[in-house]
Amino acid sequence: MASYAQDERRALADLFLAVGPDAPTLCEGWTTRDLAAHIVMRERRPDAAAGIVIGALRGHAERVRRKLADKPYPELVGLVRAAPWWSPVSNPLTDAAVNTLEFFVHHEDVRRATPGWRARELPRDFQETLWRRASGSARLALRRVRAAVLIQAPGYGETTAGAGGQRVRLIGPPAELALFLSGRQRATRVQVDAPPEVAERLRTARLGI
Repeated sequence: MASYAQDERRALADLFLAVGPDAPTLCEGWTTRDLAAHIVMRERRPDAAAGIVIGALRGHAERVRRKLADKPYPELVGLVRAAPWWSPVSNPLTDAAVNTLEFFVHHEDVRRATPGWRARELPRDFQETLWRRASGSARLALRRVRAAVLIQAPGYGETTAGAGGQRVRLIGPPAELALFLSGRQRATRVQVDAPPEVAERLRTARLGI
């Protein structure tokens, strides 16, 4: 079975080296160095990684991330490339479930931050994997959106999410929907069927965790 988590990890590490430490990303305010440090923190510092979702720990997480970002860039990218076997999020039992979407999204964070990017042609089984991850997290991602959202990936499936209200429909390939639901709405090719003001509100909403 293909390991898309590992494939995306290697591709991201290669891209980090190709574009250098100061390239832009879709993560607001972060360069490639900042993003690489975030990935290393998430995998290798569980004490700080908790700050990604727990507000009280965010200060600690940011201090750890900044310290990691001070490492020589090739060393930092080397830590991204080599998954620690002992990590709660990248050991052989959790890697595919936890990291496939994570590394796909961060790979695209770098690819799509440069004008002229093109969507990749992904194998169907990879798209199916991304659809399972995206559809499974849709309710969490859209929990604050006051709309009844129908999410459709033609040929793969559909699901519903949102806090209820006016009906909205999102249509696109699984990869594009996965990025949209992770908060990268502006850098995706997703069709939003809704009145203009509702569509704009959804495209600028804070989605994801």
